[in-house]
Amino acid sequence: MKTITAAELDQKFDDGEDVSEYFDWANARRINWEHELIELELLKDELAALDAEAARLNTSRQKLVSLWIRERLNQTPKSAAE
Repeated sequence: MKTITAAELDQKFDDGEDVSEYFDWANARRINWEHELIELELLKDELAALDAEAARLNTSRQKLVSLWIRERLNQTPKSAAE
C-alpha cells in the first residue's frame, strides 16, 4: 500500500484519479448501522424553515434532522446507570 498526505489524496480524488492503491482493502470493514423509519409531524412553517436550512447547507431534510438529533443526543449527559 502506498502512502501520501491527506492533501495529496484529496487532490487526486478531486481530479478524478483512482486512489484505491492508497487504501488497505484487506483490513477494510463496513459498519452495519441499523435504521428505523419514524414519522415526524411539523407545522408547515417549521417544515419550510427546515427545508430552507437544508437547502442553505446543501443537504437533505432527512440528513439535517438526523444530524441535529445526533448532535443533541451527544450533548446530553449520560446518567450514572448507563
